[in-house]
Amino acid sequence: MHFDRLRRFPAARIGLLTLGALLIHGYHLGVEDGEIYIPAARKLLHPGLYPYASQFFLSHERLSLFAPLVAASARLTHLSLDWSAFLWYLITLYATLAACWMLVAACFTSQRARWCAVLVMTAVMTMPATNTALLLVDPYITARSFSTPLTLFALVALLRKRVWIATALILVTASIHPQMAAYVVFLAAVMAVSDHQKQPAPDRELVPVPAILLGLPLDFRLGPATQPYREALYSRDFFFLSTWTWYHWLGMLAPLAFLWWFARGRLRGTTPAFARLSLALIPFGIISILAAALFSSSHQFDMFERLQPLRSFHLITFVFILFLAGVIGEYVAERRIWAIPALCLPLAVGMFFVQRATYPDSQHIEWPGQKTSPNDWVNALLWIRQNTPPNAIFAVDSRYFLVPGVDVHGFRAIAGRSALADYFKDGGAVSIFPALAPAWKQMTNATYGLNHFTRADFERLAREYPVDWTVIHGAAPAGMTCPYEQRGYSVCRIPPPAKPAA
Repeated sequence: MHFDRLRRFPAARIGLLTLGALLIHGYHLGVEDGEIYIPAARKLLHPGLYPYASQFFLSHERLSLFAPLVAASARLTHLSLDWSAFLWYLITLYATLAACWMLVAACFTSQRARWCAVLVMTAVMTMPATNTALLLVDPYITARSFSTPLTLFALVALLRKRVWIATALILVTASIHPQMAAYVVFLAAVMAVSDHQKQPAPDRELVPVPAILLGLPLDFRLGPATQPYREALYSRDFFFLSTWTWYHWLGMLAPLAFLWWFARGRLRGTTPAFARLSLALIPFGIISILAAALFSSSHQFDMFERLQPLRSFHLITFVFILFLAGVIGEYVAERRIWAIPALCLPLAVGMFFVQRATYPDSQHIEWPGQKTSPNDWVNALLWIRQNTPPNAIFAVDSRYFLVPGVDVHGFRAIAGRSALADYFKDGGAVSIFPALAPAWKQMTNATYGLNHFTRADFERLAREYPVDWTVIHGAAPAGMTCPYEQRGYSVCRIPPPAKPAA
């Protein structure tokens, strides 16, 4: 980027929008996919943690630099991992908004269009990307927090014909989130084909695509998935296009229709890059839909479903929202400067209440370093982190994410202790790594209904697995020692299995 472009970059205003985004959307450590990524960073920082069942999160860690990056920053700054994760969240949030600004600056000529696009994105960034089980930006830190701005920066480089800068950014993205890097490589290839058709042969320049190899698993084969992997795979119904409803289809096809209009409409205040990217996203989306339709057409393609081609709509939806907001800003706000805040403020208020409804029993911003929490489940996990041995191995109900008040806070991420596999988040890891399926199925069956176990049930569990602690939603079973019994949760020692009689 030239110095004059850097000088025009609104760094301070992007910083204010970052704080605004934090206030609107909140922050939550260790929720949803944070249950996979945060334990991996904790284990790198403290290798003695998680002595058992760590394969369910280390399977992702081996493919990503997320955990080493967060753990190394905590070690260098002498901050706790909770604070390191929070600061990285703010950095990646700023980077995402900065990348949005650079993208719309490449695609719109007027300031009102650019600011309308970035302000709308600030207001709605935690909206879902159709039925992909992804939000545009998560209100928690994961590898996608890094891959999203890197992907947008790579798009800017591609639009400005900085091919080697784009390649470098894609490689960095692949080192953190290989799957998301594969999508932007595919889009780069579509853009290259489109550009080559318009250019004379001597001027054609190929886009290097070595990063795609990092995003493709190698253990694919034709044939239906078998139990127990089949159960984990089919629990992710969003993998399968055949399960999508009409409104999911509308959320997928409507952006493509708008992008066709953007590509052909010769809209005022747009640059050639606007039409170029809009046009490239159409075949990018259509090919993704066709691939998903093929994989859903027969059980013979079960092992290919984990490629998740429809996750390309995360990128499509992101660009579509920016472009639609920019067009609104260009046309509606030309003589009505109040139109932009009139649009953004209701969106921001609406998304604030959506986030409060998503995490109703938690603080809107869960600040790091707190010793207690108003969330009863999180409070129990914080007590566990502070008062149980680092090598403790817990048994938790495998369906604990369904318990009211949990607000999808992961046990391992918050408590920092080992636990037998849970059905939902560890099931997501199993859907990508089939070899984990037998252990996942056995553990989740063993702890199903644990909140109603008796002492004898825990003794039986201790004979099967090396568990020595449990956390129970409800009253403690008779005959067990429970140093924590507060606010509806009991943390108890599991008695060792009785020795068989001689």
